[in-house]
Parts: sequence; structure tokens; C-alpha cells
Amino acid sequence: MFWQVVVKLKIIGSAAGGGFPQWNCNYRLSRDVRSRQTGLTPRSQSSIAASADGANWVLFNASPDIREQISNTPELQPDANGPVRNSPIKAVVLTNADVDHIAGLLTLREKEAFNLYASARILETLASNPIFRVLDETLVKRIELPLGGTTQLEGPDGPLGIEIETYAVPGKIALFLEDSSDPVNFGSDEGDTIGVRIAAPGAPDSKAVHYIPGCARVTDDLRQRITGAGCLLFDGTVFTDTEMPDAGVGAKTGARMGHIAMSGDDGSLASLKDTSIARRVFVHINNTNPVLDPASPEREIVTNAGWEVGHDGQEVEL
Repeated sequence: MFWQVVVKLKIIGSAAGGGFPQWNCNYRLSRDVRSRQTGLTPRSQSSIAASADGANWVLFNASPDIREQISNTPELQPDANGPVRNSPIKAVVLTNADVDHIAGLLTLREKEAFNLYASARILETLASNPIFRVLDETLVKRIELPLGGTTQLEGPDGPLGIEIETYAVPGKIALFLEDSSDPVNFGSDEGDTIGVRIAAPGAPDSKAVHYIPGCARVTDDLRQRITGAGCLLFDGTVFTDTEMPDAGVGAKTGARMGHIAMSGDDGSLASLKDTSIARRVFVHINNTNPVLDPASPEREIVTNAGWEVGHDGQEVEL
């Protein structure tokens, strides 16, 4: 069957928290991209945008770099022939409550109507933090996403032609919610972190994109959900679990941060090797990850395994 409805997606931020280069990072990759070494390109923090008609857009996560991302993406800018205040951004979907996914909501506070979708756990986190009251609830409607269910996304003026399925994936609670007296109990499978299937209503799996920018491990249930997908945008935070300690930039491993490594027996390359996915792209890439260097052996490993390394401005159309 030929599927006529096309959902266009655009990666507007492909880096993990802090971006690339991170403002205070002097690790070799950040130094190289600042000095404009061949092949290395700056990346803003994690977000994608989707549209069924090219006029009305949905953001998946609102990064701290959202103003810059809008400036770099003409489709997300106000209509020059429209009212004095207007925006094509009609909805925002959150996949967790990490700072790099919610801080951009504060930039969207300027009395512009849009719908805000998130799991119950994520909405509870926003509601408990008074700073998010700057989002006028008469203009920004909060809508709970059912885990394991589907939702027809709507903007203030009606349906947007995009259907999403939301499901819990292994992850962790947001960093600012961690209990410092309990450094072990930081993981969560209860909806703090979700994956999203994005497609036109009723579209087959081959015309769907799964967006999972944060994932602690690949489970059998997750593998089954994404089998047959047209595209997977997946957590590419670190190449090795001990990458950050090895680089001397911090003590936390990928697992401690709730992010699966690319490499290793339990990494994403091995865990998804035999899963049928037409196109697979790493996003949410940390500034220490050597795959950011196209000349690195790690990039060659990823490419040979059939993966792409996502970049800002990259488009996906199914």
C-alpha cells in the first residue's frame, strides 16, 4: 500500500546536555570544534521538530538552545505575513524532565498558545516546580500521555495530523530530583523517561519514526516495539560506559546517567544488531563521544554497523 501522508522530521538539536562544544569544556573534541577542525561541527542540545503539513509544527523536547534552534530553522519562525506575535509551534512533547529537555519551555513563555504533552510523572515534575508557572495555563494546556497508548496530537486550533504512541523506557529521574543521601536508587522504569513512535494517523511501522533520546538499556519489550520501524532516533550519549571518567571530565558513567553506551556486549550496537530497522540514527551525543569526529575509528565502527551520527538540521521524511 502506498502511504500518501508524509510526516517530516527535522533534528534541530543533536547533542546531549551542554551541547557541543560545552561552554566550559576543554576536552580535545570541544577544543577541536572551537578551532574549526575539519569535519567537526557544533551541535545544539537535544530536540527534534515534526510536521504533517509543513506549516504547523510539534517540538519533541524543549532544549535550553531553543531560541538558537528556531533562528536556525526557518520553518519554526513566525510567519512574516501573520500577526505581530505568531508561531508555527503548536505543541511540545516531552520525553523526560531533564534540564536539557525542559529548560526551553521558559523561553516559550511569551503568551503564545500551544499544547504541552508529557507523561504523568513528567507533568508532576513540572507542576511541583513553581518556575514553570510562567507558562500561562490558559494558553498552554497540559495533556497527559498514556503509557502504551496512542494520542492524536492537537494544537490550539485543532488536529496536527500526527499520531504518537508513548511507552516507558528504562531511564532515570531528572538530575535535580535525585536524592543525594541515596546515590544508588536513581533509576526508574515508571514513565520518567519515555520513547515516542511518530507517524501519520494509521501509518504502518515502515512509515514511523521512534524517538528515544534517553535509554538506560535495551529490553526485549523495547526491541519488539521498534522492530520494523522506518527510522530510529536513538540515545547516542556515550561510546563507552566509562567515557567521561576516562576523559577526565567527570566521575559519572553512562549507566549512572541513565544512558546506554554504544559499544560493549550490552551496548546499543550489539543489542540492536539483529533488529529490523530501515534507518538508525544516533542523537543526544555527548561532547566526549569520539564519534563526533568523522575521522575517528569509533565513527567508522558506528558507520559500518549501519548507523548514522545525527547532526543539527538533518531531515527525516517517511
